[in-house]
Amino acid sequence: MKNSHWRHILVVRTDKIGDVVLTLPLLSALSKALPQSRIDALVQSHTQELVEGAEGVSGVLSYDEKGRMKPLRSMWRELRRQKFDAAVVAYPRARVALLLWLAGIPVRVGSGYRWYSFLFNRRVYEHRKTAERHEAEYNVSLISGLGFEAGPMTPPRIQLSGDEKAEARKLWTQLGLRSQKPLAILHPGSCGSARDWKPERFVELATSLRERFFQVVMTGSGSEREFIERLAKESGALVLAGSLTLRSLAAFIETASVFVSNSTGPLHMAAAVGTPVVAFYPPVKAMSPARWGPLAERKRIFVPSPEKCPLCKGGACRSNVCMDQIEVPNVVEAIQTLLAERK
Repeated sequence: MKNSHWRHILVVRTDKIGDVVLTLPLLSALSKALPQSRIDALVQSHTQELVEGAEGVSGVLSYDEKGRMKPLRSMWRELRRQKFDAAVVAYPRARVALLLWLAGIPVRVGSGYRWYSFLFNRRVYEHRKTAERHEAEYNVSLISGLGFEAGPMTPPRIQLSGDEKAEARKLWTQLGLRSQKPLAILHPGSCGSARDWKPERFVELATSLRERFFQVVMTGSGSEREFIERLAKESGALVLAGSLTLRSLAAFIETASVFVSNSTGPLHMAAAVGTPVVAFYPPVKAMSPARWGPLAERKRIFVPSPEKCPLCKGGACRSNVCMDQIEVPNVVEAIQTLLAERK
């Protein structure tokens, strides 16, 4: 099928927040390569708002309903009615591959390294676990399955409306924040997506920053609220957990001087709205910043040495003990340097 015949293309990414943010460059690349095509995205409902209005996206379909996957039969019928010419799968799963095949989508691009890869008729052979490239670059490279190469990758961007930015400023008033003082947002959790810096270190960091006249807000999901409240109580930080939509959270993060977190979705949201970030990563190749690092212009990334870990001793990572090598004074210095650069 010639490129000009691809009137309707589906991009599939049915996993977490950060993964979806890092798929935005693929959507952008497709829209630039095929400006006459309609490009839709199939995502989980909780990430849907991150894709709506993104560059190149015409429509968004939900993979689930109220947190439960839609029945296979109704899902493939829904896709068949859309009459897609091609589908590009950035998050390959057997159910997704079967779904696209049942929907009769003529061109199905996906990984060539899974047991169900025979359901994809355009296969891309890349082992992402080797972390030789960034996840966003792996995503963009999938368009080679459509027969052409993408241009230079555009980092993900979340475009916020004037109303969303105004609501974020109202939050400052509601929280009692002052425009004269810098705001540091700390995000202590990761919902199990990575090896984390200890919660106690976030408490120490929040306390140290407040002593240096920073305003500190701790964020998290609704399920993490009790955990975040405990840390905030110990440090004197403010709490904003589980009360905002993702776009509202992105707009609030945009107002911060710096965003500090483990490797998790809101970190990529912070990078996508242009906020300077400080991030903590374990010395594990599959979780490394080489693949999962924030695509921010201003950033500082901390990765401990496995050779110095008393458990790993230079071998495979066996716990998050090595994360203790990241010390609070060094993080404070990194934050101050970022702010100095911004000025």
